[in-house]
Amino acid sequence: MKKESIFKKLKVYMGNKKAFIPLAIIFSIVASVINILPFYYIWKICRELFASGSNISTENVKNYAIMVFLFAVAGLLIYFVALMLSHLAAFEIEIGLKKEGFKRVMNMPLGFFNTESSGKMRKVINDGAVQTHTFLAHQLPDMASTIITPLMIIIIFFYFDWRLGLAALVPLILSFVVMSMMMSKEGQAFQNEYLTSLEEMGSEAVEYVRAIPVVKTFGQSVKSFTRFYNSIQNYKELVMTYTKMWTKPYSVYLVLVESTAFFLIPVSILIIGNTSNIGVVISNFVLYILVAPLLALVMMRSMYFRQQKIIAEQAIDRFNNLFDYKSMSYPESGVKFEGQDIEFKDVVFSYDGEKNVLHGVNFKIEKGETLALVGASGSGKTTIARLAARFWDVKSGEVLIGGKNIKDYSKEELMKNISFVFQNNQLFKTTLRENITFGRDNVSDEDIENALVKSRSKEIIDYLENGLDTAIGKKGTYLSGGEQQRISLARAFIKDSPIVLLDEATAFADPENEHLIQAALKELSSGKTTIMIAHRMTTVKDADNIAVVDDGNIVEYGNHETLMNKNGLYKKMWDEYQSSIGWNIKKEA
Repeated sequence: MKKESIFKKLKVYMGNKKAFIPLAIIFSIVASVINILPFYYIWKICRELFASGSNISTENVKNYAIMVFLFAVAGLLIYFVALMLSHLAAFEIEIGLKKEGFKRVMNMPLGFFNTESSGKMRKVINDGAVQTHTFLAHQLPDMASTIITPLMIIIIFFYFDWRLGLAALVPLILSFVVMSMMMSKEGQAFQNEYLTSLEEMGSEAVEYVRAIPVVKTFGQSVKSFTRFYNSIQNYKELVMTYTKMWTKPYSVYLVLVESTAFFLIPVSILIIGNTSNIGVVISNFVLYILVAPLLALVMMRSMYFRQQKIIAEQAIDRFNNLFDYKSMSYPESGVKFEGQDIEFKDVVFSYDGEKNVLHGVNFKIEKGETLALVGASGSGKTTIARLAARFWDVKSGEVLIGGKNIKDYSKEELMKNISFVFQNNQLFKTTLRENITFGRDNVSDEDIENALVKSRSKEIIDYLENGLDTAIGKKGTYLSGGEQQRISLARAFIKDSPIVLLDEATAFADPENEHLIQAALKELSSGKTTIMIAHRMTTVKDADNIAVVDDGNIVEYGNHETLMNKNGLYKKMWDEYQSSIGWNIKKEA
């Protein structure tokens, strides 16, 4: 199947500036033609000076010089218009790509954000916009000159003196061969690998920067962040390989494009030795010396054009591939939330469509009850909790809320009625007031005050000089992980959804914050249908029911007392946890 051209891919983002690109190319062609004319009049000046003997006309020289100036200025102005048009189109595409990227991000299923880091998304969207802008704004106008200018120069070469023309073409043909070798499919493949490595390093760098407080707390170096360190090393190796791969051919290319005079001089001497009209030969020699580097410059532009075209194509492909994720359909209106019970019926789920991670999961949580999910890491606890919010669609079986299939609810209805409190909640880089009231309009100060009290975060606000108007993040105030979690809980209290999903909400909290968060979580889930995942067994003891998850199956189900009496996996996990918290360091005698 024929690959879609980059221009066709980008056309949809040009908005009302679709005509600017062809106009830019037309103006660039006109500029290319006009930019050759000054060389013609320079040749005429040389003919007047060297081939007219004593009949030199200063008036002709003056007129030719004026023509050189006028055509040079005209070519520059027309090329400026071409660049202006291409830049306007490129800016439109850059803005369009970013808008489309953020639009797609907002419409992606929640499960998408489990597989793609924010660092990668930001880099792919920004790079797609910036690199396509560079190609369209700068390289695209040069495309016309890389076609028109060489044709005109070759005509000049063979029109004025075919012998000097052949001599000037030899190094240029050889340099073109070398350039073609550098732009091989192998080089393109390596370029793609290089960009992939750069993307990975950028993504890991973002995650590393976010983890700097933890790294500094424990006195670690960058090497402790293995993935980031490995991405740096991988990028380093690729850059070294990439540089070595180009060193010799590029050196040969530069020598050849700069060696035109070494071919022209001996040929000119031979021609002078066999003619009486030395002035004409010298005039032609000057013309070829001036024009031949122009062809070399055009070849260099051609190389840059091809390279930037490859980079832009790969950038737009990465942009499209990033969002090549299985979409989920939502009804436009959908059913309304009435009941709040959650039921899983024979739920089978697979991330890749092949290997199942859940195998026929069944349970029901009545309205206002709390179900705790416990089990080893990777057993499927988080997958179950997130299926209850439709992060993904099940492979088979049903997830029901209020007796209705979760697929029958609109996205807005689901998000309005489900609150999430995860272990890695993020705050926006804005004021605490906007963070707490995010997603709700017209929230009263009284409601905010109540949410702060219930989330045990009022003391955080009271401690800050600007209170709720304190900015978080860059040029603002930084909060600890536990404090951020308590502010996120205040947001959940404001939302006041009937269903709450808690995924190891105290995992990164210090003991003091953990105690406060646990109290806030208990109040948040009171009277609400709750699914909670906890890494500390003591936090699940008071749940209405506990599901023990093992390898994608619910192997035990019941309350704490029932499961302890079964003397099964839950009791084993409980005993091991009690044993671990009783560990202490004994003093040697």
